[in-house]
Amino acid sequence: MIRTTLLFLIIVFWTQVLHAQLVPPARPDGFVYPPGRRVDPDSILIEAFFDPVCPDSKDAWPPLKQVFQRYGSRVSFLLHLLPLPYHDNAYLSSRALHIVNALNANATFSLLEGFFKHQALFYNAQTQLLSRPEVVEKIVKLGTGTLGNSYQHVLKSGFNNTISDRATRVSFKYSASRGVYGTPTFYVNGFVLPDAGSPLDFGGWRKVIDPLVQTHKVQMRDDIITSL
Repeated sequence: MIRTTLLFLIIVFWTQVLHAQLVPPARPDGFVYPPGRRVDPDSILIEAFFDPVCPDSKDAWPPLKQVFQRYGSRVSFLLHLLPLPYHDNAYLSSRALHIVNALNANATFSLLEGFFKHQALFYNAQTQLLSRPEVVEKIVKLGTGTLGNSYQHVLKSGFNNTISDRATRVSFKYSASRGVYGTPTFYVNGFVLPDAGSPLDFGGWRKVIDPLVQTHKVQMRDDIITSL
């Protein structure tokens, strides 16, 4: 509780600083799922803020995939990365996702699932005696094993330039500008859901989405009747 309160105060402070420094990026922050799909303004927009090495983010992902399978194009999804400062390797793993996404958006969520599957390898205790280059090497190895040997050079070179570093900073600043300080945090149609930091199960998502789908159907029916 004390740690959460302290982190919140730090985020609030840095939010004020970042508002003065924030320069709009060339493209909006976030990874669209499924890759290649555009965010439909007529759909229900779910935004999730994840940390790749956060256990609760890991637990939140399978129910979200069930949501997409059930509701299809009626739901759009945008993933934002928030590397939490008390997860030692959150920033590096987020950089890896930005590196891969810049080359092939279809591989981004495969790598995210790779991090979730092997998350324990990057917990603080497991890497406390490793140097930063050694952690990067572990990430490159995971990325190569998950996506194929062709990504080895991509990941290594990506950690040696500033592009992925800048993109990850933008993600952090964007999260701070939205007042997000814990993962997972969810927004639906721009409104934050309660219980930030807690994963939602599939039943919980249905309670949120079903009424919105029904309301949307009624509105569409009324629009059709009005136009006749």
